Amino acid sequence: MIDDNQREFYEENGYLLLENFVSDDWLKRLRAASDEFIEQSRGLTQSSRALDLEPDHTAESPRLRRLVSPLDQHETFYAFTIEGPVAALAQSILGSPVRFHHSKLNFKWADGGEEVKWHQDIQFWPHTDFSPLTIGLYLEDVDDEMGPMGVLPGSHKAALYDQYDEAGHWTGALRDSDVDELNLEDVTWLQGPAGSVTVHNCCMVHGSRPNCSSRVRPLLLQTYSAGSSYPVSGIGANGVAGKHSGQVIGAKPSQDLVIEGRHIHGAPDWSRSGPPTIFGSQQNET
Repeated sequence: MIDDNQREFYEENGYLLLENFVSDDWLKRLRAASDEFIEQSRGLTQSSRALDLEPDHTAESPRLRRLVSPLDQHETFYAFTIEGPVAALAQSILGSPVRFHHSKLNFKWADGGEEVKWHQDIQFWPHTDFSPLTIGLYLEDVDDEMGPMGVLPGSHKAALYDQYDEAGHWTGALRDSDVDELNLEDVTWLQGPAGSVTVHNCCMVHGSRPNCSSRVRPLLLQTYSAGSSYPVSGIGANGVAGKHSGQVIGAKPSQDLVIEGRHIHGAPDWSRSGPPTIFGSQQNET
């Protein structure tokens, strides 16, 4: 899906922009699925578990912020995320197989769709390594006026920031004092025609400006990690990322993982059956 130069660019800079990566047929199907939820939102007066609405949303003038876990809501999103070209791209970048973590559709509505402040993703859902990456798909043409995603090249190799404020409250954004230390003149704004995909590493400093245009900027996002990478339980969104979170793509699931470069062949998953005793396992009791 990508060549050696693109892979090296990703490893060095922490991001990729691949224009016209997704076919018109996929775009047509994904837009149709998205439109179903916009219509559904007209019947809501406040956000639901699936649809996050802006405060001034109305039936006559819908304003959506996010569709949560799209692949859990519609078969088209499932096929695209698990079986489609972005799943193949994740395998090409990380090596097969990969582990799916979560997805979301951020709308960034027209005429003021909200900014996303500078942040890093890994603090939201820590893993056993830093392989997780997020692949975004622009469902419409995106120019500078629409608040495209901006990335700070190379920042995935630098500091991991505290995204709590000085009082200890989670903000999901870098502190102003940390932002002041960044060279934001180096930010690359990822624009492109519909069908373009963005890729960014989980440690990348990134964000986006408000949408000042009269057009909606829907960005479909899906996160994958290496197959040997696992989310750390009990932190952030891990455990509430959707029923398909953890699904392995490109191979059968295994109990192999790598932590600090050391390979572990872990025990079976006993979350449903309950663990046996060490005595029973060692004595081959059934």
